[in-house]
Amino acid sequence: MKSFRTLALACAVSALALNGAPNAAFAQNAPSSAGDYTPSSGQEGKDVVWVPTPQALVDRMLDMAGLTTEDYLIDLGSGDGRTVITAAKRGVRAHGIEYNPDLVALAQRKAEAEGVAGTATFVQGDIFRSDFSDASVITLFLLTSLNVKLRPVLLDMAPGTRVVSNTFDMESWEPDDRIDAGGDCSSWCTAYKWVIPANVGGTWRLGDGELRLTQTFQMLEGQLIRGGKTLPISDARMDGVRIAFTADGQRYTGAVSEAGMNGQIDGGGTWNATRAAN
Repeated sequence: MKSFRTLALACAVSALALNGAPNAAFAQNAPSSAGDYTPSSGQEGKDVVWVPTPQALVDRMLDMAGLTTEDYLIDLGSGDGRTVITAAKRGVRAHGIEYNPDLVALAQRKAEAEGVAGTATFVQGDIFRSDFSDASVITLFLLTSLNVKLRPVLLDMAPGTRVVSNTFDMESWEPDDRIDAGGDCSSWCTAYKWVIPANVGGTWRLGDGELRLTQTFQMLEGQLIRGGKTLPISDARMDGVRIAFTADGQRYTGAVSEAGMNGQIDGGGTWNATRAAN
């Protein structure tokens, strides 16, 4: 089943490339029906065919995102609206961007029927031409190639933003978490989560030394230079604005802000650093 969707989605993307126009595979601009539209799994779309996410996985994806009422969720390619509506029923403001106007209208009707039209909103649009930078949670069900196309935009979002994808990963950007829907879910039952990391690559000045960091997505490498010793760091990574690494047998944890970094050293003590001038 997974190989079928992967092939079908890939074929849809290939068709777009062959047609040479962004709207060639799906050129509708307004709903074609007044309420009797019923989508079918596998139907053609702009970038991918449409397959609904199993409700069990929708629930697990929102749990994995750590969704709270303080969040603003945006679903990229929101289909029939089930992820947005489920989030809204948890008291979360949620928004869907969907290219197919019939699916948008269907999702709006469903939101009204569920009594969440005030917090579950939908718009017809192209996700690659949309601004979703104010979201704190992004959900999606696209091809890996499309996830990678979105990757630079996602990485430019506020540190701590959570991105949760049904089935398809981000290639070299390793996920921070992975879950399965469990229960009786039989297809499209896996999801991945990434937390947008703060950008900390470069040199940082400590009161009595220097911290040099090389960053690849959320993973870090580098050295802590202190007391005339150059100490390699290990087990180093970002979790949003939170940083953690080990040097000389001591575990350093802390947080990044505009003012710099500061935190604790396991076993006692504190540390702080400011970014060195270029």
